[in-house]
Amino acid sequence: MNLVSVERDWVIVVARSDTTALRTMNSQMRRIDLVFVVEYFTIAKVYYQVPELQHPKTTPPIVPQNEEQQTRQNAWASFKKAVQKTFSDLRLYFTHPAFAPSFSIALLYCTVLSFGGVMVTYLLASGYTSAQIAALRTVSVTLEVLATWIGPWLMKRIGPVRAGLWFLSWELGCLVIGVSIFWRYADNVLVSTLGLVCGSMLSRIGLWGVDLSAQVIIQEEVEAEKRGAFSAVEASWQNVFEMCSYTSTIIFSSPSQFHNPTALSVTAVFFAWLLYSSFVKKRRGHLVHWPTCMSPEKQQATIDELFEAGPSRRREGL
Repeated sequence: MNLVSVERDWVIVVARSDTTALRTMNSQMRRIDLVFVVEYFTIAKVYYQVPELQHPKTTPPIVPQNEEQQTRQNAWASFKKAVQKTFSDLRLYFTHPAFAPSFSIALLYCTVLSFGGVMVTYLLASGYTSAQIAALRTVSVTLEVLATWIGPWLMKRIGPVRAGLWFLSWELGCLVIGVSIFWRYADNVLVSTLGLVCGSMLSRIGLWGVDLSAQVIIQEEVEAEKRGAFSAVEASWQNVFEMCSYTSTIIFSSPSQFHNPTALSVTAVFFAWLLYSSFVKKRRGHLVHWPTCMSPEKQQATIDELFEAGPSRRREGL
């Protein structure tokens, strides 16, 4: 409910097309989500204070059925209608311009490299105490909250599309380093787990940064009447990939096999990076934003000047 209605719809209505206000509220919502548990009463208060939230969304007119058709509806007809609606929502999701950033975020849910139940259980099995894990988790949450300030700051300077790529690259880099240490020093539990934990904690900045960036893109590009269907499908894929992470720990249930779920997690982030990179390339025409002095055009012009200046210098020497 929070993802589909509040984060994907209410915030846009309250912001009233103000991009700065939208990004600020997104970061504040994420901060509240990370720090506070009880939010129902505040959500209800906002709903009744903003009349626009109570207005129904404009949808295409539905041709009413006559009474005879309505009386003939049965369980099969209802099931068929539900299936058609599901395929219609899936078609909307996969063909929408905002699909790539949305699905990239969903892929990030296929991970065991967070301070959830799976990783906590592994750390306990590796000899960490509950107090040590609590301290590490506190640091991780602090970095996550920090990302809610870094995200809007970076988006303001380079835009949400490029900011998302920067954050996702940061997350992938941190996880690759952490998992590499975990695999390389597998015989040293202290070093391997410490490398994995540090990489995972630092990657949280990138995770929530790209989440905020993708959220802004989705909010700005998905039409008002389609936000509910789009966000519902997105949430479904997030749950699917989260189930995949749990399934990996069922298959590889021994602590000695934990390196397999970590490899799956990094692979999911890598594919998310590829998908988001293709979106950036398609949207901007290039992946890396070179400085003016390092742009391919500038480099080619410099080479041409050198070739043209070479013969004239030789003639001057004669």
